[in-house]
Amino acid sequence: MRAVLQRVTSASVHVGGARVAQIGTGLLALVGVTHDDEPQRAAALANKIATLRIMRDERNVLDTGAEILVVSQFTLYADTRKGRRPSWNAAAPGPVAAPLVDAVAERLRELGVRVATGVFGADMRVELINDGPVTLIVEA
Repeated sequence: MRAVLQRVTSASVHVGGARVAQIGTGLLALVGVTHDDEPQRAAALANKIATLRIMRDERNVLDTGAEILVVSQFTLYADTRKGRRPSWNAAAPGPVAAPLVDAVAERLRELGVRVATGVFGADMRVELINDGPVTLIVEA
């Protein structure tokens, strides 16, 4: 599993013109799943996201009470090494990926984080105000 984390002052997701999720200060976590990922990796990724010291003053989400917006992002497993058309072969199919993205969000909630989520498989419009900017790639 991998995630692109962006520290934000706010972020939201719109589907079909309607806002379906919104957070204030915290992290936008774009989460990608590959074929051999499993629930243990989802938990490890969530633990890493919650405890990375990337909030202001070298604090983490748990220290600050920050929120996290989790958005599924199969394109994180794009292979662009050949040609001009990305290959999506490394991205897990929906029936595999959806429960694992949900598991990341659920583990974050278990840790006490306020979590909002996008809509798996939907055509989403994600808006954010990047803080810093701080953007990291995290793998578990």
